[in-house]
Amino acid sequence: MKNRNLLLPELLLLLLLLLPLGASAQKTRDINMCEPSLRKSCAAYADCQGMDGKYCMCGPGQELISETTFRNESENMCQGMLVLLLLTLGPVQKLRVSAPTDCAPWCPLKSTCVNATACRCSPGFSSSSGEIFTSRLDSCDDINECGPPPTVSCGKFADCQNTEGSYYCMCIPGYVLASGATMFMDESENTCQGIFFPTWTPPRGIKSQTLSRFFQRVQDLHREFKPDFVENTIQDLIQGVDELLETPEDLKALPRSEQHRVATNLLTGLENSLRNMSQALSNGTLTFNASAGTDLSLKLWEQGDRNVILSQNQVKMMLNWDVVHDSGDSGPSVVGLISTPGMGKLLAEAPLVVEPEKQAVLHGAHKISLQEASPVLLSDVISAFMSNKVTQNLSSPVTFIFSHHSVTPGPTQKVFCVFWEHSQNGSGHWSTRGCTMVNSRDTSTTCQCTHLSSFAVLMAHYDVKEDDPVLAVITYMGLSLSLLCLLLAALTFLLCKAIQNTSTSLHLQLSICLFLAHLLFLIAIDQTKIKVLCSIIAGALHYLYLASFTWMLLEALHLFLTARNLTVVNYSSVSMLMKKLMFPVGYGVPAVIVAISAASRPHLYGTPTRCWLHTDKGFIWTFLGPICTIFSINLAFFLMTFWIVKKNLSSLNRDVSTLRNTRMLTFKATAQLFILGCTWCLGILQVGPAAHIMAYLFTIINSLQGVFIFLVYCLLSHQVREQYKKWFKGIRKTKAESEQYTLSSGTMSNASKHSVENYN
Repeated sequence: MKNRNLLLPELLLLLLLLLPLGASAQKTRDINMCEPSLRKSCAAYADCQGMDGKYCMCGPGQELISETTFRNESENMCQGMLVLLLLTLGPVQKLRVSAPTDCAPWCPLKSTCVNATACRCSPGFSSSSGEIFTSRLDSCDDINECGPPPTVSCGKFADCQNTEGSYYCMCIPGYVLASGATMFMDESENTCQGIFFPTWTPPRGIKSQTLSRFFQRVQDLHREFKPDFVENTIQDLIQGVDELLETPEDLKALPRSEQHRVATNLLTGLENSLRNMSQALSNGTLTFNASAGTDLSLKLWEQGDRNVILSQNQVKMMLNWDVVHDSGDSGPSVVGLISTPGMGKLLAEAPLVVEPEKQAVLHGAHKISLQEASPVLLSDVISAFMSNKVTQNLSSPVTFIFSHHSVTPGPTQKVFCVFWEHSQNGSGHWSTRGCTMVNSRDTSTTCQCTHLSSFAVLMAHYDVKEDDPVLAVITYMGLSLSLLCLLLAALTFLLCKAIQNTSTSLHLQLSICLFLAHLLFLIAIDQTKIKVLCSIIAGALHYLYLASFTWMLLEALHLFLTARNLTVVNYSSVSMLMKKLMFPVGYGVPAVIVAISAASRPHLYGTPTRCWLHTDKGFIWTFLGPICTIFSINLAFFLMTFWIVKKNLSSLNRDVSTLRNTRMLTFKATAQLFILGCTWCLGILQVGPAAHIMAYLFTIINSLQGVFIFLVYCLLSHQVREQYKKWFKGIRKTKAESEQYTLSSGTMSNASKHSVENYN
């Protein structure tokens, strides 16, 4: 009984599902739209409706897989929710359903199962019975869309290529798609255009038989050009240019300006011709060589390529394929590199235009001007091109590594990465715009450029404009006076026992560092003839000035710690801490900074005009960065010190010696902060309209650092003045004793002489 109760709901559900089927049958009998003579068998779950030339339609609750109507029983693929629901019923699944529900196991290759009696061919395939078939003898064969007769149209200058299950269109030989692709699907995508040898005309107004013969050869190549033999044409063109540059003959007699026009015409014409003809090449890397050294390397994009590296004897080019694909210009993606060693003959004495920004950073604050003497080419002239013609502002730079003969720039020489910039009159000049020298060694130079053109590495001479003579006089006189004062201060701190303590030790080390730095600056800042020696001097100056600021930081720290312990009579704890820290920090921290800087970029120590830090790549900030940091920390220490002093002034008697000494020490340290810190801030502020004034302030204050240190820490110190008085008294006493001794010795000598005379 329990099992019957469980079965009852499921039987009721089955009954509800069968009711629509009976209603459908009743409706078919009531509406008879099929003529008896035309009636077809529609099989299970279908009615004869006779609509639009088709005869059958699935009944309610059923759905045809392919369409909504069909013609006969063989096309019946009606499947309804009834079968699916019955299969999910538990106890009712014993009921047998006559409609097919399984997949036909006999479907051939290139087809998929529809139901137990039918299969469908995959897209691009068909059987003799159509796309859907029920016969086991049928097979799915490829549909040849290209015909005959063709079922698709590819348009002009294109052929249809059939593939298994599909097809594609491609341009006929000698034509390429403007989109740069290699295939398309129909006529609407057809942009096939012909590959041709572009028109190349000689420069106007140049009379040269050698040049005329060359362009006659170019015209012959243009007239006989066939895309199928494009490699032969490229080789002949490279050989023709090579022979022209190897034996220029009457071109050498032309004025320099006309030679530059010829070179500009050759560079642009060769680049345009090769860019166009390279579109007819197959995938891969191709190399063309000529007898006198003119070389061409071409690389066509292949699936999976990400980077391009083209190498020749004297140059290597590296770039990313994304740079080539960005513009979407015509033709397949191609990159080319041409090396023309003989082009340097025509580009001799060509002018160089250096960007103002690069002149400004070339030697920091020193102004330069290029000499009238022409720059010297160090490398071969190379030209780089790609399929896209818009190469003025590439998304990422292109890297060139030039190999050249060994060269060491002199004090007034500079190596530049340049390109040949065309002018409106057909000539041109070397320019540094958009090109940066990444690295330069004796036999190689690495350049990065954000555009493509013709490139080279050259070395130019320049003049360094003399600095303001007044500033030079102030500098040398001020530093000389500072050296004397620093020497006296150091001797005072060393010999005056009455003032020797931790603070005096800090003053002594600061004076020694500044003395050595100023002395080295005076005697060796211009010793640029020997590059290694100049680099060593620059590193020593870097270290000594950083050490000076570090000792100033330690003085600020000592002042702050002293102020915090105003109520403590014994300062031994502060002195112990400072004694442990001052030498490792004072000399160790600058050493670490200089060591890291020298290890990372040793070539930036020393410039052609000064033995100091180079300004390229922000290297000067290895000096300015620590100084600005120290100045900021010192400022914080002084502000806290003043706050402590002010707070204690309200609670302590002004006559307390400890407080009075601290106030004097604060005044001295503030003066020293102004002297040392503000001077370098003035140096950074030498920009804009006030640059000249800031330069004078910087020079005056900085050159008198030693004077102010001697004044503040020696002459204004009561103990030091007392010691000076004792020394002066001792000197006077010694001098008086010496004079008295000399006088008495003279008297005795006279007396002895007189006695002898009397004896005689």
